[in-house]
Amino acid sequence: MPAVPDITLNNGVTIPQLGFGTFQIPPDETRETTLAALETGYRHIDTAEMYGNEKEVGQAVRDSGLDRSDVFVTSKLNNDAHPHDAALRAFDRTMEELGLEYLDLFLIHWPLPGSGDFVETWQALEEIYRSGRVKAIGVSNFQPHHLRRLLESTTVVPAVNQIEVHPYLTQDAVRSFGAEQNIATEAWSPIAQGKVLDDPTITRIAERVGRSTAQVTLRWHVQRGDIVFPKSVTQKRIQENFDLFDFDLTDGDVAEISALNRDERTGPDPDRFNG
Repeated sequence: MPAVPDITLNNGVTIPQLGFGTFQIPPDETRETTLAALETGYRHIDTAEMYGNEKEVGQAVRDSGLDRSDVFVTSKLNNDAHPHDAALRAFDRTMEELGLEYLDLFLIHWPLPGSGDFVETWQALEEIYRSGRVKAIGVSNFQPHHLRRLLESTTVVPAVNQIEVHPYLTQDAVRSFGAEQNIATEAWSPIAQGKVLDDPTITRIAERVGRSTAQVTLRWHVQRGDIVFPKSVTQKRIQENFDLFDFDLTDGDVAEISALNRDERTGPDPDRFNG
């Protein structure tokens, strides 16, 4: 089985390019499902306070028998905790729920343009980062203009920007800005909640390479250089989503899939969403 590649973040921390997402996995299923992912070979788990399953993710990491240093864990700040002191308390809550000694990556979940100043929130994350309790900090759902404000007003450049990306929302402008600033892109909703799986172009490519449309879509993400973390609760799909590193798409395949862009979101618009 080919190894999952690592991406080196702008502070030198490495993150596995393929991870396992836990969004919408009920807490009572999260431990078992996360353990299944870790047993399959995933070493990167993505959760958030908003998902309500941090406790079960932490339990799975502890129960896996793996060294803590071998599993990359991400969580995210809740939308009700943007003021400076609230953000510090929220991080403490996250660490208590996870039951881990440190966190690998902590993100501001949404910029919330109508709910205060995310610069103040980021300054709280910088304090947490300097404390050594988290190895890297970043943002989620930030547009280039949000990122510019952070870069102008704060010290630490976000390590990642986790955004909705899939063949119907290729996010070229946000990804390009991130690349210019050495901010890695992470793709959430990588198969558009299943909407791209019946696409004729992706289906044709999948038939040619002998893979599922989900595998072809996830491979497209990988070859574009983004970090991706599909979610599933079934063992078959957990395994299938992991098997991305023993085949390649051609440059033409990648271009054809990228050309499917419709600027079509499955989630909220970050410039309008206020939690």
